Amino acid sequence: MKTDNLFYYIFLNYPQIFFELINKQDTNINNYEFTSREIKQLSFRLDGLFLPVDNNSENPFYLVEVQFQSDDKFYYRLFSEFLLFLRQYQPPFPWQIVVIYPSRNIEVKADLHFKSFLALEEVKIIYLDELKADTLGLKTVKLFVESEAQAVESAKLLVREAKQQLPELKIQQDFIDLIETIIVYKLPQKTREEIEAMLGLNSIKETKVYQEAFDEGKQEGKQEGKQEGEQIGEQKGEQKAKKALISTLINKDFSVAQIAQMFDLPLDYVENLIKENQ
Repeated sequence: MKTDNLFYYIFLNYPQIFFELINKQDTNINNYEFTSREIKQLSFRLDGLFLPVDNNSENPFYLVEVQFQSDDKFYYRLFSEFLLFLRQYQPPFPWQIVVIYPSRNIEVKADLHFKSFLALEEVKIIYLDELKADTLGLKTVKLFVESEAQAVESAKLLVREAKQQLPELKIQQDFIDLIETIIVYKLPQKTREEIEAMLGLNSIKETKVYQEAFDEGKQEGKQEGKQEGEQIGEQKGEQKAKKALISTLINKDFSVAQIAQMFDLPLDYVENLIKENQ
C-alpha cells in the first residue's frame, strides 16, 4: 500500500487523528465526511477531502495532501487542482489546505510563484518528524518517520496503550491492526507472521478478555471433569474457555474470518458455533 493511500485509510477510519494533526481536537467529527472528488474532464482527483455534512455549516472544508517524495511540480499541481475544484463545485464553505510531509527536506517550496499562497493562514504545512505526539493517534502516525528499529519498539508500546485506553475489544483490535499494518509497510521484507511475533500479537491468550473467559471455563471444566481427573478437567476448561471467548468475539461483531485466524480454526467450525449460539 502506498504511503498516501495508507494515510487516507487512516483518515477515513480514524478522522479524529486528522483533527489532532491540525490541532483542532475539539472538532465534532460527525460534522464531516472524508471523501474524494474528481475534477471533471481533466482526469484530476482530489483524494483527501473532509467536507462538512451540513451545507449551511460555517465549518471549513479541508483538502489534505500527503507528500512523501520531493517533487518540484507539487505546488503547481496542488494549487491548480484546488482552484479548479473551487470553480467546478463552488462549495458553500470556507477552505483549508493541509499538506503532510515526513520532514522539511522533502519539501520543494517553489517560492517564486507560491510564497504568498504558502503564507496564508488557510494553508497549513505539517512535518511529521517535528510533530509533538501526545495522543495515541499522533504517536501512531509518527511511526511513519521513525527508523525501523525505533518504529518496532514504539509499536510495542502503542499496542499496550491501545489495550489500556480502548475499552471496546473490537475498536481495540482494529486499532492494533492499524499499528501492525504500518509496521508491515515499514518492514516489507518481513512476513506478517514475523511482525506479529515482533509486536507480541501472535497470542490472543495474552488479552484480558481471554484470561477472564479462560478462568471461568476452566472452573466449569474442573467441576465436570473432577471424576475423570485434574488433567482432563484442565483440558475441558481450556475448551470451554475458547468457546466462551469465541462467543464473546462474535457478539462484538468480529467477522468469522477474523476469529478463525485468531485461533487457527477452520471457518466451518466458527460458523457452526455461531449457529449454536443463535
